[in-house]
Amino acid sequence: MLQKQDTQAPSVADANLNDLAEISSQLGFEIVDIAGFLDTIESKSKTQLEDLDQLDRGAERVVRSNAQVMETVGAVSLSTQKTLESARESVALVRESSGRSQEVAEWVQDLNSRTEDVSNTVDAMRKDNEIITSIAAQVNILAINAKIEAGRAGDAGRGFAVVAEAINDLSKRTQRAAREISTNIETLYSWIRTLDEETETMSQSAKQILDRARDTDASLAGIEKDAQNVNSETGRILTDATTVRDAMEACFPNINRIKHSVQDTTADIQKTHHRVENLILSSERLVQGTVALGGQSGDKMFIAFVTDMAAQIGRLFEEGLTSSRISQADLFDRTYVPIPNTNPTQVMTRFTKFTDSVLPPLLEAALDLDPRVVFSAAVDVNGYLPTHNKKFSKPQSADPDWNMANCRNRRIFDDRVGLKAGRNTGPFLMQVYRRDMGGGDFVMMKDLSAPITVGGRHWGGLRMAFTT
Repeated sequence: MLQKQDTQAPSVADANLNDLAEISSQLGFEIVDIAGFLDTIESKSKTQLEDLDQLDRGAERVVRSNAQVMETVGAVSLSTQKTLESARESVALVRESSGRSQEVAEWVQDLNSRTEDVSNTVDAMRKDNEIITSIAAQVNILAINAKIEAGRAGDAGRGFAVVAEAINDLSKRTQRAAREISTNIETLYSWIRTLDEETETMSQSAKQILDRARDTDASLAGIEKDAQNVNSETGRILTDATTVRDAMEACFPNINRIKHSVQDTTADIQKTHHRVENLILSSERLVQGTVALGGQSGDKMFIAFVTDMAAQIGRLFEEGLTSSRISQADLFDRTYVPIPNTNPTQVMTRFTKFTDSVLPPLLEAALDLDPRVVFSAAVDVNGYLPTHNKKFSKPQSADPDWNMANCRNRRIFDDRVGLKAGRNTGPFLMQVYRRDMGGGDFVMMKDLSAPITVGGRHWGGLRMAFTT
């Protein structure tokens, strides 16, 4: 009975070890998933910090611009106020000038009326003078006739002759005076006509002045109204700008509080992330230990295959050195030359074409090992993957997301998993991780790797990723 219990004990221990390995593996997946979630949160927090910094700088620019607006609007308001006062003074002056022009126009029109009256009076005087001239001529003729008749009468008509002579002399003087009056009347009439024409011209000019004064008055009144409107609008702008300034001043403390809160959250996430990374290392060591002790027998097949394949690749590389297909300096080249116009960036080394020629048969055969195998590829100590499976070695397109998932050869995977796989020198390394497939898609994977050595020198590692 005791012997039977002894034979059953290893079986129970193996079962417990397998359970522990399974639980450890699942724990590793959960921790890695949490780490990925923290990566996402940290990335978003950093983005939020950048956005908050931009918001902070933008708010400062708004405050500065608003201050400039207030200063400019204040200057405009002052200038507008002066313009308004000047416009009001101009309107008053124009209206005063218009009033005086109206008085001048009325005086000119009155003068025009009076010159017409004087002209009519002069016409009457000219007619009266013509009558006087005519009468003087008739009197002169009568005086001559009387003088002739007095001569015929002899001594009897001598006294009458004296009177006739006096009348004749008077008529001549009357005629001379009438002619002088006529000349003066014509001169006066000419002056009156000139005055009348000038008065008419002055009247037209006064009318034009009045019309222009009215137009100027209307324009200045419009300017006054516009200046008043501008003054009112600038007042409203100043009020609104003051409101914006007050709002921004009230907003700054809130932005700073949010910024500090996000900074604290980001710092906490980073601390948590470091602790989770330690948990990942612990879980990987736990998985590594349970598998090494014989737990999770389902992975033994993969472990044996990967370690054997890594050894084969090491021998292929040694044969390449022996046959001079590649030099040791080229095989261990660490100069990564970017390939132009690639997104994500692909690079070349001096050993890339060599691995393209010797690795594909082994890498493709690994895909046939088990349906769970996703890929198999060799990486150097810096995570550079020169040659990949054919399904992941397609020519790049114009779509970076598609390239991320389908063009994974000739790329450097220097993340935690890639670097550890390339730099591990233990018999094998089992890791769990989230594989970035591009476009925000991630797949939970196991990554099994074994070191590749060439002539005792560590070159890198063989990676095999498979689903659970």
